[in-house]
Order: sequence, then C-alpha cells, then structure tokens
Amino acid sequence: MKNVSRILPLYTADTSGVCSALYELGGMTVVHDASGCNSTYTTHDEPRWYDMRSKIYISALTELDAVMGNDEKLISDIVSCAADQEPEFIAVCGSPMPMMTGVDFDAIAAEVADRSGIRTIPLHTNGTRSYIEGASEAFLEIVKAYARECHRTERLGVNVFGATPLDLPLGSDQSLRRWLEENGMELVCCLAMGSSLEDVRRAPSARVDLVVSQSGMAAAEYMKEKYGIPYVCGVPFGKGFAKHLAGHIRSAACDTSGSCPPFVLPCDGFDDADTVVIGESISAGSLTAALWFDMKIAAKPVCTLESHRFFCRRAGGVISAEEDLEAYLSGHKPGTVIADPLYRYIVPRDVKFIPLPHFAFSGRCFQRDMRDLINTEIKEYFK
Repeated sequence: MKNVSRILPLYTADTSGVCSALYELGGMTVVHDASGCNSTYTTHDEPRWYDMRSKIYISALTELDAVMGNDEKLISDIVSCAADQEPEFIAVCGSPMPMMTGVDFDAIAAEVADRSGIRTIPLHTNGTRSYIEGASEAFLEIVKAYARECHRTERLGVNVFGATPLDLPLGSDQSLRRWLEENGMELVCCLAMGSSLEDVRRAPSARVDLVVSQSGMAAAEYMKEKYGIPYVCGVPFGKGFAKHLAGHIRSAACDTSGSCPPFVLPCDGFDDADTVVIGESISAGSLTAALWFDMKIAAKPVCTLESHRFFCRRAGGVISAEEDLEAYLSGHKPGTVIADPLYRYIVPRDVKFIPLPHFAFSGRCFQRDMRDLINTEIKEYFK
C-alpha cells in the first residue's frame, strides 16, 4: 500500500504548526479537537511548554457535539475564555473530526470576533498535513493582520520568517540576531521566536526578509508583493556559508531591479554527490551549502516535506513516502547520510550515518542532542 509508514513516524501535524507559529505572540489559539489532545501537543511538539506560558486551548469536542454540529458551544466557550484571558487576538483551527463534519471556521471566527470584539483569525488545518502547512498559513495571516507601512530602517534591517523550535533549536533566534549584528545588520522581527506583535507591526521597515524554513515562504512572498521587500532563503549554518549568505542579503538590499535570486544554495552539479542530507528543504539545502563552503564536501539535499518549486526542480524534488526514500537510498548508494536519528532504520547498513535531530520529526527523543549550527564551526561535527 502506497504512503504507509512501517518504520518512520510522521512529521508534526498542521495544527501543531499553528500553535508553534503563534506561541509567543500573545494571542489565544483554540484547536477544535477532542478533550485531552492538548497533552499530545505539549508532550510531543512544544519544547517551550514548561518554560514559557502561552494561551493554547482544546475545544474538548465530544461525539455528540460532532454529530449534532453544536457550533454554539464552541463559540460561547471561546468568547467566555477570551473575556477572562484578554488575548491580543484569537486563532481558531481544526483537526480531523471537524474536517469530516464540515465545520465552517470562517463563519465561526466571524461570530467570535463579533461577540468578543477581538480580532479572530480562522486557520484551515485538519490534522492530516504537515506542520509546514499550518505554520505557513498562521505566519501569513499574522503578517496580513498586523504588518503596517512604516519608514525603512537606517541600518540594513532584516526580518526572519519561519523560525520555530520545530525546525531550529531553542536559542536560535539569539544566534541569528548575533550573526546579523556581526555583519552590520539588525534584526527587526523574528517570526516567531523572540519577537512580539509590535515587532510584526514594524516588519515592513526591514529591507530584506530572510526565510529560514518553508513555513515562512508565504509570508515573505506577501511582504515582497505588498511592500516590495525582497527575500533570501537560507539558514546561516557554518562559518563560510554564513558569510556568503550575509553578502547575499546585502546584495538583495541593494538590488533595485528585483533580479537578485532568493536562493543561494549550491544544488546544481551535485546529483552524484556521495553525501545526502534528508530533511526540511531550506534547512537541508543550507546544510549542503555549509558543507561545501566550509569543508568542500559535495552533498545533495533530499526534501521530505512541502517545498518551493526551486527544490522540486533542482534538488531532486520531494520524497515523502517511506518506500520511495528507501528505494532512492538503495539506488543512489550514498557514502554518508545526514538525517534525524530515526531515519537510521531505513538507511542501508553499510552507509555512514550522522544523526542530526529534527524536533518536528522525532520530538523530545533526541532534544538534548540538537545542535545550533548557526555561524559556528561545523568541521568537528561532520568530519
């Protein structure tokens, strides 16, 4: 049977992507789902839960509510909770059961906003897609709702889009800030680690957007269309690639013709590379770039999640099914594979395996082994 995982787990779902994207922005996120499912999110998908408070709730959908279509209970509960919590905004998203019963989240959000007087954002998750889909929609809607035209920064201001602990280790926002400062730039907004809604309002003052995961792509494309801000894709892994990426950001800021390409990842010519990096497209592509710039190792990214057409066309496309990935590794016969530790079980035994934990894939299992590779020497780790 196609697309059935026998060995590998699934990536974090789109509902958790929404919760992660909105976690630090002061809003109230309500997932329309069965009672108890909030514990699944906090246990597996949110490393900040025990150190940082956030208003994330489950609607406690019962079988009778689902069968009878009792939307009034959901609406009244949200309005009552919002009156007590006084959030900056309300976000409502779904899970598989509301999808099956045809819940109209747009209508529910409109009713909640009317009764509560608080901006309410409908997000169309269903629990069957990856976190990329949920976080992408959440980031886009937040930017649409709160970004406001303002004067550009005197220094080279940069927004970082797509930053969540699902892709980057905790503390990565500070590493990105330090890296930008070292290169004469300033961080305007890091959506959404270490930033607030006020930073989102100031986001149009930036001169360039840096997209560090696919979940930030839609927001960056909106900012380019709405405010004329160019975007660059990449995570500044290693020293050599971090320096190269900083130079590309400066070039994008000075490019008035709009011809500066957003991607600086060396994918061409690496089809027969002996090293394969498996994971989210921008992180995997950035690591292959870092391996080349820092160590002259030719590596090929293999994307296992939704990806930009650039990767679909030039980096081998998306391989999401377990059996397809097994077949690719058996046919390509790489000498080294870099991936989350749980991928080890489908990698041929004679292949060197370097574990690189990805929280959105293995959760807390290997959290202690996660590495912040931003602007650091990577030779010791990947030798």
